[in-house]
Amino acid sequence: MTTESLPAVGTPDSSVTFINVFEISADELDELDEKWEQGARLMRDKPGFIDSRMHRARSSDSRFQLVNVSHWESQEAWEAATADPDFASRTRAAREQTEQPVTPNPAVYDVVVELAAP
Repeated sequence: MTTESLPAVGTPDSSVTFINVFEISADELDELDEKWEQGARLMRDKPGFIDSRMHRARSSDSRFQLVNVSHWESQEAWEAATADPDFASRTRAAREQTEQPVTPNPAVYDVVVELAAP
């Protein structure tokens, strides 16, 4: 796929990628993994959801221990899904129930370059 075949950035029907990198103590990862999966199951049923994966750092020295990458059919679908009060309360509770602070760094991105193996 070349950049010419990608939807124009910012068009209403273009898909978006949501990325959230988490700064969290390596010893609290298992607990947050479980809570994230519960929230992800809630999002899976929302209109416009495509997929989601949580990535875990192999090294406990990594600044970002968890990286969530989700794909949505549109910015509007993502905004509607994350506005769900149940989702908001679950994510807040997951951050607040850890002994050490969890710092999320969420943002929505557009693909500008994509490469695939030949």
